[in-house]
Parts: sequence; C-alpha cells; structure tokens
Amino acid sequence: MGSRGRSSERKKANAAVIGGVVAVVVLGAGVGAYALLDSGPQQTATADDKPHVKTGPVTQAEVRTAADRFLTAWAAGDTAKAAAATDDAPAATAALTSYSKDAHLTGVKLTPGHRTGAKVPFAVSATVSYGGKTKPFAYGSELTVVRRVKDGRPLVGWQPSVVHPDLKEDGDRLVTGEAGNPPIKATDRAGNELSTAKYPSLATVVDGLREKYGKTAGGTAGIELRVVHKDSGKKSEHTPDKTLVTLSKGTPGTLRTTISPTSQAVAEREVAGREKAAVVVIKPSTGEILAIANSRPGGYNTAFQGSLAPGSTMKIVTSSMLLEKNLAGVDKKHPCPKYVTYGGWKFQNDQKFEIKDGTFRASFARSCNTAFISQAKKLHDDDLTKQAQEVFGLGRDNWSIGVPSFDGAVPVQTQAQMAASLIGQGGVRMNPLNMASVVATAETGVFRQPYLVSPDVDHRTLATASRKLSPKTVSALRDLLHYTAVAGTAVKPMSGLGTDMGAKTGSAEVDGQKKPNGWFTAWRGDLASAAVVQAGGHGGDSAGPVVRQMLLAGS
Repeated sequence: MGSRGRSSERKKANAAVIGGVVAVVVLGAGVGAYALLDSGPQQTATADDKPHVKTGPVTQAEVRTAADRFLTAWAAGDTAKAAAATDDAPAATAALTSYSKDAHLTGVKLTPGHRTGAKVPFAVSATVSYGGKTKPFAYGSELTVVRRVKDGRPLVGWQPSVVHPDLKEDGDRLVTGEAGNPPIKATDRAGNELSTAKYPSLATVVDGLREKYGKTAGGTAGIELRVVHKDSGKKSEHTPDKTLVTLSKGTPGTLRTTISPTSQAVAEREVAGREKAAVVVIKPSTGEILAIANSRPGGYNTAFQGSLAPGSTMKIVTSSMLLEKNLAGVDKKHPCPKYVTYGGWKFQNDQKFEIKDGTFRASFARSCNTAFISQAKKLHDDDLTKQAQEVFGLGRDNWSIGVPSFDGAVPVQTQAQMAASLIGQGGVRMNPLNMASVVATAETGVFRQPYLVSPDVDHRTLATASRKLSPKTVSALRDLLHYTAVAGTAVKPMSGLGTDMGAKTGSAEVDGQKKPNGWFTAWRGDLASAAVVQAGGHGGDSAGPVVRQMLLAGS
C-alpha cells in the first residue's frame, strides 16, 4: 500500500481499539528491560459472542506499551518483531532491514523520551562501520501510536521518518559506502568559498550542486553515511542526497556560482528572524542568481522549489496580457467595483473597497481584484497560460539553474478557476525564484532564465521565451509598478529607493490558514527580488521589508 493509502488508514485507525487482553508494562532502566505480561487467563468466546473491538483514542498505557514493544525489538535486531509492532509491516521490514544492511549501523540503542499524547520522541545512538573505519552516529526521532481499525490494536503508525527524520517517503534510505558524488567546494562569484556555517541557507543548495557537478568538478569521493532520496522523476520535487557522517574525506572539486556574498549575508539575516520566509535576488540583465535564503536551513527549499499561490504579484503577468490585448490602458478608465461574479463565484476586494471612475493605474496600484476578474469574460481559457509560457518562460518545466527548481505552473482552467488565476489564485503556483524572474522580465521586456551556475561550466542550454514584450507594454508595466511603489500598496517598503524601481504586493489565501501568505516582488536598477512569508498577512507588511533590504544591499 502507498504512503497515501496508509495515511488514510491511520486516520481511520484513531476510531477503533484492542479488547480482551490487558497488557502490563514492567519498567526497567533501559529500552531492553521492557517486557509485556498477560493480565491473566483469557475468556473463551462462545459461538454467539462477537469479538469486542475497543474504540477511541489510544490510552497513555497503550502508547507506552506499543512504543516499547517496537523500540525493544528494533534495538534487539529483531526486525520481524519490530515491523509487526507497526501498522505497515512490509514497509517497516524493508526500512529496518536497509538500516543495518545498507547503512551498516550496529549497536543500536534507543532511549524513549517524554510522551506527548500519542507521540513518543526517542534518542538513537549507533555505530557506523565500513571499510575498516567506524564512527558514532546519534540523532533524535519520533513515533506516533495509532489504533488499527479492524481489531483495535495499538500500533506504531509507520512512516519512514521513524527510522530517521530525513527519510521523507518510502524508498528513501540511509546508505554507507563510497559517496555517489565527490564533494565540491562551492564559491561565490568572486571565487571565495561559500561556507554553509556562514550561509546556512546554502546547505541544501550545495547538496544539489554536489549531486549535479560532483563528478565533473575534479574531486574524489570519500566514504560517507548519507541520506539517499527516492528519485521521483520530477526535478521540481527532487531533494538532493545529504551527508550525515563522513568516515573518510574525499577531495573536493571547485565550482563557482553566481552568489554575491554581500546579498547572501543580508538574505540570511532577513529570513532568520521570520517564520517560513524565503527570498531570492537576481540580476535582470543576465539572470544571475545573487542570493537565495530560507528561514529553515537544511529543510525544504521553498525559494527554488516552493509551489504556492502567488496572489496579486501574479497581476504583473495578467496586466501584460490585458495591455497587449487592449483590454486595459495605464490611464484608461477601468472598472473596480466591490464585487464581480464569474463562473458562479462572487469575487471581492480586500475589505470590499471600490474605486469609482478610476483608471487601470489606480486599480493596479491598489491591487483591485475585481478590475482583473471583470475582464475574464473577454478572455479564452488558455490566454493566461500562453502569456506565462510565451513571455515569462513559466510553466514549461525546462529551467536549468544548476540545482533542482520548480518553474511555476499556470494551468489552463475554466469558469471561476480561470478567473481566480488572473489574481494569482486558482491553480497558479509560484515561488520567490519565479516571481523575481517575473518582475525582472517586466522591467527589461525579455525573459532571461535565472541561473546559479554559468552555462559555460557544462554547456547546458538555458530556457528561453518564444517572444518579447513590446516596448510599449514594457513602458506601461514599468509605469504601473513604479506608481505602485510611490503611491500604492508598496509605498512603505520602497520608500527612498530612488526613481529606477517598481514593486507589486500580494496576499494569497490558503485553506485552513488564518492569515494569507504575504508576497512582495520588486526591482531597483539591475536588481530584482521576491520574497514570501507564509501566513505573514499582507505582503507589504511581511515580505516587503525583506525585499527592501535586498534591494538596499546591492550586488
């Protein structure tokens, strides 16, 4: 059964339970000292008796018993018994077998921590041995006890992360041996080494660079214990392998990147003090990536691989389309009512404002949703998709920046969803890299694929757009973005940044989230930046200050 199927079963599992046998736990000094005892003789069921299946949340005693059963068996090397103590024995068997066979881990000791509800954290210590070399290996993990529906038995809810928190899905493994790729010494644009201790957000990026360029950068492989992720086949979803323990060092090859140490230092500082923030800075004239940072270093690379609704920052793309189709003009009259209904949905503006007898300039600067939704009836379902692909290079899954990236998605949609796409909702998905590229394209009129490693290094072909924006449209877009920065929703973050600049704010609603994701994208001179702060609220307040600092930092 796949992980999705198991998750469904586990959700159901919380509504059933064990019956008949009472388990007593005898506590000892270590995990290995736990034992399970029968409470006494069992009752014999008659033909008319129905087996009693206990339901309800797992109890404290059941959590402790189930966790101890699993941990004791794992520590003892009894893979079959440990797997049987989970709700997915086949998957658990494969993972625990790989733990000793592929990772070469022995002497495993497991120490449970304080239970919180059905969750039990535990500490792991072991020894990794390979080629006559050994090193200690220690980390923390966590398990959750669930109740199996069919018989009510409390079991460990199986997830690969139980074995190690960096194992995210079935097929991910811990492997010890000669590293698949030699290490690299990544440098900034001036040739200075990019230390992940100094720039923690680059840890995931360096892992990705090693995976792509390790074999060609001139280094030699060492012996390592590393996380090897399952290849999903989609570069946008791929997580680079990660080294956990180095038994013998290899010789690193050198790889120069486009990173600016000044910009990167500021990016690290700005995201460090915020929850779920990500930012990217690029050079519009070339596409070079000058900085990339995430507030959770070593975690998911939202800046490059995030797939989030961009909210009103998408109106840059939509506006370029409306301008080209003569459905809007900077200073032409344009409707901005409180409400517009399309495809059965009623759309409104933030706080239900309206602009009477206003222009498109006013609607863009104030981020009027209905000004864009009102034009949906004049568009074909695929118009926005074509504009995004043909002009901004988005949604074709063909960017080659040097590490895995998501290149944006603007799917063809109909009715209300098509209308929602015009304001960056519906099925539209972006990340800060995409939106920095969008504002750079709006500024210059030409899409230049962002890149972290020069194509001269490996002679790869960068993505291109099939057409440029006309000079007239570029002038109009720059005018709209500049006006928004001096008289619209982006005034505060852009104050005092001169005349050669422009910006757009965005807030994207997310189901089940109290505050929207805050977005901000802007250019200043030959710098373009975009940031997102998830659950940050209005983009000008949350992501705006991040981008401001990036534009002030220069290159």
